[in-house]
Amino acid sequence: MSPANSVRDETAPPHPQPLPEAEEGSLHETVLKSLDDDQAQDIVSIDLEGKSGIADFMVVASGRSTRQVAAIAMKLGQRIKEAGHPPPKMEGLSQGDWVLIDAGDVVVHIFRPEVRTFYNLERMWTLGEA
Repeated sequence: MSPANSVRDETAPPHPQPLPEAEEGSLHETVLKSLDDDQAQDIVSIDLEGKSGIADFMVVASGRSTRQVAAIAMKLGQRIKEAGHPPPKMEGLSQGDWVLIDAGDVVVHIFRPEVRTFYNLERMWTLGEA
């Protein structure tokens, strides 16, 4: 059976992926490290330079449950402030299916896996890249 046709064992732990690179001490690094520390899954960083004026980076990650999504988002907001950046704006925290965190130069989306698959933001923002 080829890898494309194999079925992922949902009980197996996810394969650790290396974090995307970020400039040391930057808001982007703070975001990536916080997500990793709180065991967010499938962290993807999209460079928006030349694509949009809304931010420099969009970071997309998953949490395993609504409770974990909300906890990851709350800790991220706290760590951004502790690192000396302005407090981020957050939306969706009370539901926990999808939390949007606007930290200025970095916009973060934290999803439950099913919601992330439905919206597929990574594909929309990386379409045409090769």
